[in-house]
Amino acid sequence: MKQYDALIVGAGYAGAVTARRLAEEAGKKVLVLERRPHVAGNAYDCPDSAGVLIHQYGPHIFHTNDKRVYDYLSRFTSWRDYQHTVVANIPGESGTPNQRLQYPVPFNLDSLEIAFGPQEGKRLGDKLVAAYGPEKKVTILELRHNPDPEIAAIADYVYEHVFVHYTMKQWGQTPEEIDPNTTARVPVFLSRDPRYFQDAYQGMPLEGYTPMFERMLDHPNITVELGVDALKRLELADGVIKLDSQAFDGTVIYTGQADELFGFRFGPLPYRTLDFGFETLPRDVYQTHGTVNYTVDQPYTRITEFKHLTGQELPGVTTIMKEYSRAYTGAEVEIPYYAIINPENNALYAKYADLAAQYPNLHLLGRLAEYKYYNMDAIAARALALADALV
Repeated sequence: MKQYDALIVGAGYAGAVTARRLAEEAGKKVLVLERRPHVAGNAYDCPDSAGVLIHQYGPHIFHTNDKRVYDYLSRFTSWRDYQHTVVANIPGESGTPNQRLQYPVPFNLDSLEIAFGPQEGKRLGDKLVAAYGPEKKVTILELRHNPDPEIAAIADYVYEHVFVHYTMKQWGQTPEEIDPNTTARVPVFLSRDPRYFQDAYQGMPLEGYTPMFERMLDHPNITVELGVDALKRLELADGVIKLDSQAFDGTVIYTGQADELFGFRFGPLPYRTLDFGFETLPRDVYQTHGTVNYTVDQPYTRITEFKHLTGQELPGVTTIMKEYSRAYTGAEVEIPYYAIINPENNALYAKYADLAAQYPNLHLLGRLAEYKYYNMDAIAARALALADALV
């Protein structure tokens, strides 16, 4: 077997960023093993049969306030300026079932005027701005604690129309089961800024995410093997890691499921998975925004139309994706997307982290390996930080 200095399991953000830095800055020979037949992890994009550039594993919109992350990724892509906007689509008042309302998410001053009418909505908005100041994000908890009953009522409206039903679909929980701390963080944005994110750096890779990752991994010191299940080639026992039956004492960065790495020894960690319904339609545009959330009704949580995100010009055809959330069962075709963070699951994860700590050259990195939710930029930042330590 060819000699490598580092083994990286997974070719998403965590794996690709660390692979490139170890190869380029430390001169290490790096082997990247990826179970899927492609690089880029869940950010993978590709043309569908109609030629529409789609995100195979759900919409990925890049945004960050971390200039180091932005500058590093900019080495491998140019950017399309894209400011993501999201609207909630809800049924109109009873008696007008065919009419639906759309208002910006996060719920903002424009949302108030759509929900309560221009005059009443502006009056309530003025009251909120007077109480908290302009351009502030005020949580439901803060609004509910306000002694003014009208302000408290706004919190109840946002909870009912934006948060609770959407969260029930996303996490499979009843209102009673939803963590009150999560509810408390839902904001009302006292602004007319319609953007979903206010980060300093926002955009989409000009040619797509996949070419960005291909460039990042294109280095003479990096070998990428696709369609390879690394766990069939790895053995972990008594503090020693073996690759293809030979002891491997180089750096090992593992970005997959921590419980799977250790054969689910303490039981599986719970996740939510997603099902995607792709539809290609013979029209230029399907909806007004890249993402429309269905926060009250419909079995899906949101619809994404990719041409809004990518800026692709392809007349007469568009592709949309409906997103459904459900419990992850561990079936082979399923993908674990969201860790279910609570004290019980954190304690279970800690057992796996303790096992990993017995292997000095093993580093757990990423959403699955660390059993946390991270945005793309946060994963890239963690990968850069780990590489700092290793380089």
